[in-house]
Amino acid sequence: MQLRILYQDPHYVASDKPPGLLVHRSPISRDRVFAVQTLRDQIGCRVYPVHRLDRATSGVLIFGLSTEAASRLGARFQSRQVDKAYLAVARGWVDEVGLIEHPVTDEEGSGVPQAAVTRYRRLATVELPHPVDRYPSARYSLVQVTPHSGRRQQIRKHFKHISHHLIGDTTHGNGKHNRFFRERFDIHRLLLMSWQLGFRHPYSEHRVLVGTEPDADWRKIEKLFNIV
Repeated sequence: MQLRILYQDPHYVASDKPPGLLVHRSPISRDRVFAVQTLRDQIGCRVYPVHRLDRATSGVLIFGLSTEAASRLGARFQSRQVDKAYLAVARGWVDEVGLIEHPVTDEEGSGVPQAAVTRYRRLATVELPHPVDRYPSARYSLVQVTPHSGRRQQIRKHFKHISHHLIGDTTHGNGKHNRFFRERFDIHRLLLMSWQLGFRHPYSEHRVLVGTEPDADWRKIEKLFNIV
């Protein structure tokens, strides 16, 4: 397995994480393939995760090439000095712009709900003549999402909170719509992608923007929403 390299310099490397791949080993998983070990073997040196994406989420993932480098950029993530842009497909037609402020529980931590904020912007909508649920047609939105905090599965939980579940989310989503996308479009994954990350480089202070391109599933989504 090879990961697609999106960016590399003497301090950092960014890869395109496919859906279904864990970032690193977990005591609750029997997986034998992980992003950290795969990338380490691929580029021939140790790598240290700067941030995290959950297993189901795909897209831009940044690693430090030293513990110091990872710590420096990680601090900028913690202090919200990194611009994050995700793409997602949600059930229904969401508002043109929105702000979700709702506490999120981090199951890996204390279990106490923590403050969490997510902004989103609707990019496109589509209505399909299929009675997926109790309505005669099915509506979906393509959204750009910016989380302003880094809680576990925050985006997925927030869109469930506003009843616009993300397509392909088997934990917080809607099974009928997930099944429709599997059967109609042969899409068997969460439609949530870390699309772009922008930050000031901790060593040079130059502006860095790392982005990824749509894979085969996301090209189907572009076609569905008539995006050229």
